[in-house]
Amino acid sequence: MSDTVARVRGRTLTILDSLGLFFGFVGEVLRGFFRPPFHWREAIDQGWQLARVVIVPTALVSIPLGAVVALQVGSLTQQLGAQSFAGAASVVSILREGAPLATALLLAGAGGSAICADFGSRMIREEIDALRTLGVNVITRLVVPRVAAAMAVAVLLTGLVMGVGIGGGYFFNVVLQHGTSGVYVESFRALATRPDLYASLLKGLVFGAIAAVVGSYKGLHVKGGPKGVGQAVNESVVVTFLLLFGANYLMSVAYFQLYPQGG
Repeated sequence: MSDTVARVRGRTLTILDSLGLFFGFVGEVLRGFFRPPFHWREAIDQGWQLARVVIVPTALVSIPLGAVVALQVGSLTQQLGAQSFAGAASVVSILREGAPLATALLLAGAGGSAICADFGSRMIREEIDALRTLGVNVITRLVVPRVAAAMAVAVLLTGLVMGVGIGGGYFFNVVLQHGTSGVYVESFRALATRPDLYASLLKGLVFGAIAAVVGSYKGLHVKGGPKGVGQAVNESVVVTFLLLFGANYLMSVAYFQLYPQGG
């Protein structure tokens, strides 16, 4: 019994220690944004690298996303006899939840893992230790530009998913399900608001930051050589997904409290 208690205590202390290190890392990143100089060239280069990795998969995913939402919502509204709300329901769902989440998951799976692998490979080659020995602030020089780039790319990709997803939803609802174009547009204009757009873009901004911070943290704490890099990449994707869904829930609750939905 005492051995079990000791193992549980040790595991709990390890988890708490990891959480403390992670939140300390987050604090350093936040301070790094306000610590000059800001390395714009590094941020632009990293933003281009992230966009090149995720922009095509994001565009390809947004098409079936809008189609699936339109088909499901169109079928449901037809069963309920509320076809006039099919456009609003499908478009608002993409606008509020589908676009930021699709962007975040792709950014975490492709962009965040790439950041983690980059830092992890530098760690096992001792490049990061060499930079620290030379007095280079790794957080300010390497991490902050990547986080800023991920935030900017996430906002742009969220807008891309919105546009493509709404266009795909329009095509499948109006063309394939024989809906009315005017009713589709008017129902969307009746329920969708500017705060919906702003909240989705803010979600994309936060989700991009989460993906980059987790990827950077896991990459800078790699242990065990190349095998450790692969394990860190897997862990970064899983942890990012968990944090994204938690952050999405909290932000959605806050949004509905600040902007109650009317009929």
